[in-house]
Amino acid sequence: MIEKILLADSGTGHTEEMLKALMEIPSLKPASVTVLHVVPPQVTSDGMTAKWEEGGKILATAIQSLQLDPNHVNAMLRQGDPKSIVCEVADEIDADLIIMGSRGLKRLESILENSVSQYVFQLSARPMLLVKDDIYVKKISKIMVAMDGSEASKETLKLALSLLRDIKGGQLILVRINPKVESSSPETNPVLAPAVAEAKKMGVAYRCIIGTGKPGEEICRIAEEVGTDLLMLGSPDRRPSIAKGLPDLDRLLGTSLSDYVRVYANCPVLLARTVG
Repeated sequence: MIEKILLADSGTGHTEEMLKALMEIPSLKPASVTVLHVVPPQVTSDGMTAKWEEGGKILATAIQSLQLDPNHVNAMLRQGDPKSIVCEVADEIDADLIIMGSRGLKRLESILENSVSQYVFQLSARPMLLVKDDIYVKKISKIMVAMDGSEASKETLKLALSLLRDIKGGQLILVRINPKVESSSPETNPVLAPAVAEAKKMGVAYRCIIGTGKPGEEICRIAEEVGTDLLMLGSPDRRPSIAKGLPDLDRLLGTSLSDYVRVYANCPVLLARTVG
């Protein structure tokens, strides 16, 4: 399901470690990878020359560090506003996944400090894997999926299972927060039961957890409690087509579940985008 990956490499953070962890998953080994570094506009020609040289070194170091098959990797150096360039390149290569670093800025901070990852998340309809600068990237074994019965969460489950089916000793953590219908066990919850059936069908080990409370807080708490290596969350794009090119201010202000999890989760977060 993931055949083209765009790594937006700023030269800092843990995005390269994240890509390495992903590329250890058998189903992702054939994927093509584009490593992008964006050089911001400069006032002087000397400044621009220096930035291009610096950008070239960052790309060369990244390619050497990643040790990917040369036939499956492409280095790209572009000039412009990182927010728009990342979106443009993702569309150019038809990326199935964008990997970006994130400072984990909260609410208005993301606007006031010109957060690239937050704006790309708002303006792109593609799945994004956000890696905060202050977390430790581990080998992927436990993948947690928050289920709510929506199409977005069902698509997220499919993606998680496609990754886990080839991971030896891998485990799927299925989480349901504030279920409307009580059941005798988490496995028989109306939302989790179909997910359990899919996991069994694919031979993937699983665990079901029911949580109560504020969804964002509970999802982050459970992810930390079980030692999740990768947290996956469906994040449908419900904006009308006329607004696709505009940031969703409610989400930028931190009122959405995906925004809360992006900021507070202590593990990499993959926000699976679907048109809702």
